[in-house]
Amino acid sequence: MFITPAYAQTAGAGGGDLLFSILPFILIFAIMYFFILRPQRQKMKQHQEMVENVRRGDTVIMAGGIIGKVTKVIDETEIQIELSEGVKARAFRPMIHDVKAKGEPVSGE
Repeated sequence: MFITPAYAQTAGAGGGDLLFSILPFILIFAIMYFFILRPQRQKMKQHQEMVENVRRGDTVIMAGGIIGKVTKVIDETEIQIELSEGVKARAFRPMIHDVKAKGEPVSGE
């Protein structure tokens, strides 16, 4: 009755348009996965591996910027670090930001 000719022409062709309207979203997700999500996941895996391999004698930088030497590995979640001579503190292992110098492996550990 009051349907315009332009609207009437587009009503029948809906199958191919759906694919072309979804394709940009699929491409954006693929680009985001390869440039953002995948490298971030690899970086998290490397950090977790570094934290698990911390041992006595390592010099570590904590997330707050504190630099100390690991004097004792208490368990899988805590370490004891020496901030200066005679000053020791317990730290949460996942808060380790970086390992500056690797210590010597200790027999019996």
